[in-house]
Amino acid sequence: MNSLLRWTWILVLPCLLVAPAGGQAPAAQPAAHWELPATDDGLPGAGPIRRYDWFRQLWAQRRAAWGARVAADQHAVVFLGDSITQGWGDDFKGAFPGLQAANRGISGDTSRGVLLRLDEDVLALHPAAVILLIGTNDLEENAEPETIAGNLRLILARLAAHNAKMPVIVCQVFPSSETKKRPAAKIKQINQLYAGVVKGNPQVTFLETWPQFANAQGDAKEAEFPDLLHPNNLGYQKWAAGLRTILATLELMDTADDVYAPEPGFTSLFTGRDLTGWGYRPTSAGDIQAAQNWRKSDPNSPPWPIVTEPVKFDGKTASDDGRYVVRHGRLVVTTPAEGRKIQAISTTRDFTGDFVLKLEFRASPFADSGVFIRGPQLQCRDYLIAGPYKQLQQYRAQDWNELVVTVKGGTAYCTCNGEVLEAAMKIPATAGPIGLEGDRGQMEYRHLRIQLLDSTPAK
Repeated sequence: MNSLLRWTWILVLPCLLVAPAGGQAPAAQPAAHWELPATDDGLPGAGPIRRYDWFRQLWAQRRAAWGARVAADQHAVVFLGDSITQGWGDDFKGAFPGLQAANRGISGDTSRGVLLRLDEDVLALHPAAVILLIGTNDLEENAEPETIAGNLRLILARLAAHNAKMPVIVCQVFPSSETKKRPAAKIKQINQLYAGVVKGNPQVTFLETWPQFANAQGDAKEAEFPDLLHPNNLGYQKWAAGLRTILATLELMDTADDVYAPEPGFTSLFTGRDLTGWGYRPTSAGDIQAAQNWRKSDPNSPPWPIVTEPVKFDGKTASDDGRYVVRHGRLVVTTPAEGRKIQAISTTRDFTGDFVLKLEFRASPFADSGVFIRGPQLQCRDYLIAGPYKQLQQYRAQDWNELVVTVKGGTAYCTCNGEVLEAAMKIPATAGPIGLEGDRGQMEYRHLRIQLLDSTPAK
């Protein structure tokens, strides 16, 4: 069979492989069906498709095994990629309890190889979501970043054509080393281009995995990537932690309601069920000016929506623009499709006098958020990589951390898990709300409560 006919046959077969309504397995395909096409003629995408003997054999073996599992893996969360994805194993190292997941990683694969096998290996499963990490092997085969990003664009277009509402998580290419023909500058360029490809696409969450692992030179750390290419168990644990934050917001994990009651003397600021008591306040004149100045100095500065009239979200489980959503007791600042977007939600009540504010937060990798205290902002981020408090010893990356803000006499004493962030942050004496900012990445908040320390009532 010539390569063009072979590719036509590959395009037609996915519709035959989808499990029928009765759940019966599709008919087995002959071994030759799963082999790589002999040439690139007529194949989609651009750039390298590997054809080393070991890769051809692995490609056919893994895909034939998956072909026999199409019915069993229906509606799974599909992990798609190369050896780094294959390295999860079929049990995913126990990192995603309760998640139905299917591993569709092939060691040595490239972005074009993924595009080639997308319909049969992935879309035939009607996935609940797709998690994609691909591109590093393209570099070893001397592909240019623009070519790799072009293949990503085609992959995302195919996923959208199949189901535009299916969540897709695109992970940044991990750091490696020039000794592996994967120099930091090239990987950074790929990730910048990837960000451009997904920008404005509400179907895609772009997970900033590169900052999780890169050292000061932009290369992989040997403690997590012993061969400077593949993560060890520590590396997989860190990757899993970042993914779990997004999977929870997509309601694919952590779907049990968080039932919480504040300790005596404290009043909840967040019901855990909806956004009652929260809303958008009109943008201040100072922020409008800051946004205008920023845009003048940097035409690529992130969007900063201007609010002219107060908006309340009482009884709603999401803000009208979807930036703030409630998930099982968590108030989530979602990852903006624009990459970055400056926005803030605030209590509809104002607070004066002295008080203690307590809350817990969980940040996706490199996330940037903030807590407004009657106006001034306490930076609330994935501190160890996003700063500004990079020396914290008790911060738990991609896990829950507690902020305590004690306001007395015009200053705030702020701690994270008991470590001091700010010893005397200036706070205005005038009444003001508690606010939560969104900028980059995803931030989750829960257990927001306040204790008033004097007789001055909240307004």
